[in-house]
Amino acid sequence: MRIDKLLSEMGIATRTESAKLARQGKLLVNGAPVGRADTHVNPDTDIVTLCGEVIEYKKFVYIMLNKPEGYVSATDDEREKTVLDLLPEKERRRGLFPCGRLDKNTLGLVILTNDGDSAHKLLSPKHHVSKVYKFKAKLPLSLSDKESLEAGVDIGGYFTKPCKITLYSETEGEITLTEGKYHQIKRMLEAVNNKITYLERISFGAIALDPTLARGEWRYLTNEEENLLLQKK
Repeated sequence: MRIDKLLSEMGIATRTESAKLARQGKLLVNGAPVGRADTHVNPDTDIVTLCGEVIEYKKFVYIMLNKPEGYVSATDDEREKTVLDLLPEKERRRGLFPCGRLDKNTLGLVILTNDGDSAHKLLSPKHHVSKVYKFKAKLPLSLSDKESLEAGVDIGGYFTKPCKITLYSETEGEITLTEGKYHQIKRMLEAVNNKITYLERISFGAIALDPTLARGEWRYLTNEEENLLLQKK
């Protein structure tokens, strides 16, 4: 792999910037300066340093974000702030995108990655990846409402798949889905003549939202979390 490609994929420098850094003697491979950014290196065995800092190459990145209200789950939007606006420029350069979407006013766990193949598998209906949400409803949910929602309701020509609801009170609880239709939970509550007043995703598959992350904060997934997300043993 060329050094400029490595730095570009890591979001550290563009190819033009990498060429300049190489000419300035700021790029080293195995302790020796390289004058050209198109020099080939082996990311697994060669040690690349920039201004004295070792660059650990990682092709894919996985980030946990605690989404605040008012941000859209998109990579680009002409009118709204996106979840990528909450990341530093270095990470935004890495081609990250949200794995699944949360509505603008829905809070909580968003997984950001540049691993397109894995994201596609995680979002594929046949994999049935579960998502858990805390919710508050405007009106009390009766036992009949709960049973109807769990069995599946018509949200406009589409019947939702069975889900699980755990109630904390008549108006608050958790709902576990294995699908993600547009405004699904909002439309499900409307199907039983109710309304969502608060919604927060607290888990995606086996990944739970880190309770130490404040709204708008993010961190990389741990190796264990990555393995859980990608179902590696």
